[in-house]
Amino acid sequence: MKLYYSPGASSLAAHVALREAGQEFELDRVDLKANRTAAGQDYLLINEKGSVPALDVDGKLWTESPVVLQIIADLAPARGLAPPNATVDRYRVQEWLAFLARLDKTYEPLFVPDTPPVTAVRARAEIAQQLEYLERVMVDRGYLDGETFSVADCYLFVMLRWCERFEIDRQVWPNLDAYYLKVQDRPGVQAALAAEGVLETHRFRRTG
Repeated sequence: MKLYYSPGASSLAAHVALREAGQEFELDRVDLKANRTAAGQDYLLINEKGSVPALDVDGKLWTESPVVLQIIADLAPARGLAPPNATVDRYRVQEWLAFLARLDKTYEPLFVPDTPPVTAVRARAEIAQQLEYLERVMVDRGYLDGETFSVADCYLFVMLRWCERFEIDRQVWPNLDAYYLKVQDRPGVQAALAAEGVLETHRFRRTG
């Protein structure tokens, strides 16, 4: 099994999930600007979409975070990273994954250097609105879907981690900030961050 990833990108969610699932896997780093893998392969010949994550399982390539995360969960059902298929609880996790994919997309303009300022402001406002909703959700639970860590938490962790990258003060939402720090301390998360060379050394603090 091989995970194609870019350090700190949304593929980090799949990387965390693989470690939480106790799976053996290879990592293949992708330069998304050059569309080349670390071994010099043309990534577009591997994944025409040119995006990460991409997960090769027994020669079959899977893409898109909500799908990849569920596949990983189903590889190790005993780890409880997703409820059984065709259950109400599984549909709820799928609902969260779809929501987080939308939040992921909302961040997209901030990654583009020449995004017009008005577009960036609009994106930040939409991100704040979605984080405010999540802040209310997290008021009475330990993890996104209740008290059990799931693949949805792998994805939400990455979305909250991006706050630091774009100087969004996560402490505005104290429930989310506490949740983020708790998830960050999980051994699987720490191992993934270290392997990608993006191990946490600080958290964003408001300076003014």
